[in-house]
Amino acid sequence: MSLAPCRAPVLASLDRAQPFACAEDAWLWTMAALVARRDGARLGAGRGLVARPCEPDDVVKCLDRLYRQRRIDLAHARILRIWGERQDQPSPRVPQEAGDWRLWREAMERLDFPLRSKGIVAGPPRGLSLGEVVAFRGRAA
Repeated sequence: MSLAPCRAPVLASLDRAQPFACAEDAWLWTMAALVARRDGARLGAGRGLVARPCEPDDVVKCLDRLYRQRRIDLAHARILRIWGERQDQPSPRVPQEAGDWRLWREAMERLDFPLRSKGIVAGPPRGLSLGEVVAFRGRAA
């Protein structure tokens, strides 16, 4: 009796995974994948042209956590969804998009830290250098 060849998908190595340059790129990639999934595409790890260090759901989980921590609200999530489906970001130069742009920028600035912390976006988290100790300013005993 011979063994059948393995039909499990071969996942790309995380060593070859290419992180995103910025939070906007990660979000637009995520929305493209979610729209494709909604339209019936069968998504799988390692099938794209570029190996990424995450799945689209990982980015959504970061956004969900920010929402649960009240760092963003439903208005931010709505703007991210609308413009993400368009695969574009609002322009501050277009008067009708100025409010959307403000919410987009706030959401991207808040999403940047968790994505960098997880290695989804390249570079160390902004605002902290590697090895920096942040003082705790709690109540004195």
